[in-house]
Amino acid sequence: MSGLVLKLAPKERVLINGAVIENGDKRSRLSIVSPNANILRLRDAIHPEEACTPVRRICYATQLVLTGDADPEESRHRLLRHIEELSRILTDADSRTLLSAATEALLGDQFYQCLKSLRALIPREDRLLAAHLT
Repeated sequence: MSGLVLKLAPKERVLINGAVIENGDKRSRLSIVSPNANILRLRDAIHPEEACTPVRRICYATQLVLTGDADPEESRHRLLRHIEELSRILTDADSRTLLSAATEALLGDQFYQCLKSLRALIPREDRLLAAHLT
């Protein structure tokens, strides 16, 4: 069996293909075997007011595709353009690897994987912004 395995805490919520699912009182594991399922842990969701940096804005835009609030076809070109803009700023090898992975995921209609790669850039962006402000 392949696919995504979600480990959920008690009462944790997850969005799967537009439906909010809440776990019961005990920890559990779900295996998502359907390819191309749109999944978002609600604890990981970026709220609109939090989308105030370049990486968080692109994460939020990708998240909108996963929640069904943005059309994948219409969003793909815009997201690719934003990833290209980020690649001009984040030039270290690790960032380039993550941005390449996000691009490949987008081109393969794997929006969850794209978001996962982009979210990994948030701590790096936070460090850069903190260093710039001091």
